[in-house]
Amino acid sequence: MFVTSILRSLNVMTKPRPLSPHLQIYRLPLPALMSISHRLSGVVLSTGTIFVAVWLMMLAAGETSFALAQSVVSHPLSQLVLFGYSVALFYHACNGVRHLFWDAVIGVNIPAIYASGRVAIALAVVLTGLFWLVIYW
Repeated sequence: MFVTSILRSLNVMTKPRPLSPHLQIYRLPLPALMSISHRLSGVVLSTGTIFVAVWLMMLAAGETSFALAQSVVSHPLSQLVLFGYSVALFYHACNGVRHLFWDAVIGVNIPAIYASGRVAIALAVVLTGLFWLVIYW
């Protein structure tokens, strides 16, 4: 602190340097990105489940209301939303299994955390692809 004030008074440090890395420079590690993504996918699943419940209530309400719901769900924009919901579902499930292994103290060292993260992402992509392949095949 004292040295910094002396250097500033001598005009050696004209621009004060940042105390921590800027977000433009700092790159979050994979476990941090996956933690944030896991929480976001939980939010997506929570809100999407409300729409699934409305869809089921329209099914129970009768044929005309269900036909209206089906016409909304069959729209391309709705299909895109459903695709995002399925991505969130499979990602959250795969990452949740990863957390269950951690609760059993399996794979809690740094290399295993990165490896299991890559496996969870790959498995979520494969499961989402298979799910939509089965739906449209």
